[in-house]
Amino acid sequence: MNYENCTLCPRQCKADRTAGQTGFCGAPGQALVAKTMLHQWEEPALSPNGKSGAVFFGGCTLRCRYCQNAAISRKPAGKAVDSRQLRAILEDLIAQGAENIDLVTPTHYLPTILPALEPKLPVPVVYNCGGYEAEETLQTLAGKVDIYLPDLKYADARLAKALSAAPDYFEKTTAAIREMVRQVGEPKFDGEKMVSGVIIRHLILPGFVENSLTVLDWIGETFAPGQVLVSLMRQYTPMPGLPAPLDRKVTDEEYEAVLSWMYLNDLEGFIQEDSAATADYIPDF
Repeated sequence: MNYENCTLCPRQCKADRTAGQTGFCGAPGQALVAKTMLHQWEEPALSPNGKSGAVFFGGCTLRCRYCQNAAISRKPAGKAVDSRQLRAILEDLIAQGAENIDLVTPTHYLPTILPALEPKLPVPVVYNCGGYEAEETLQTLAGKVDIYLPDLKYADARLAKALSAAPDYFEKTTAAIREMVRQVGEPKFDGEKMVSGVIIRHLILPGFVENSLTVLDWIGETFAPGQVLVSLMRQYTPMPGLPAPLDRKVTDEEYEAVLSWMYLNDLEGFIQEDSAATADYIPDF
């Protein structure tokens, strides 16, 4: 695995990033770390004490029009690091009390990240991604990632194309999630803290309740109760310049409809209150 002829994500750009070429993600042939922090807003099972050791990487393999991290995702930003330097960053977060290592949007930098994960860290490694992953790439993570935290944003291909430039999103992401579950199995805990398993995040989008219901149907039909956890997110915050209905927050009626469907599908996991839908929760990049 390297940055030449890059096929790390489903877009299969085959850009030679070592020669200055950039594919869809725009990322160079070196990892860019945009921010590190003890993040207190991740799911409570990941960090019961509110100290998730987050490492935000610059760039992204999606192009979500409503992205809250657009400052670092659309034009890759951050400090260039090699594997040795990244390992030092991870160890420093653990020394500060991090309950996990939370790799945020990491896929396009795996040639740098994988060596930094050896030897095994003393806390769980969380793979926090948009879900749009290549199965072959995920297979290289077996034994190195403890908890997968993918999004499952869309079941509707037209919506995925319009909002994230990924019409094959559902096909690729559902296959990726199956691979994640195959690797780490059902959720396991040490007291209140999750130490392995998969949490599927779904962000409710205003005006697109049917998309959310279909996403939850797939999870309920694919996995046994408790085999995966679901994080139902109400935190959608309109970014400037978006058209209706993306220019508003999720309504109480929309949220209640999706929440009820989650329970009808016997899905377990986490939910968010209305107070989460604010820019206060967006990291300062």
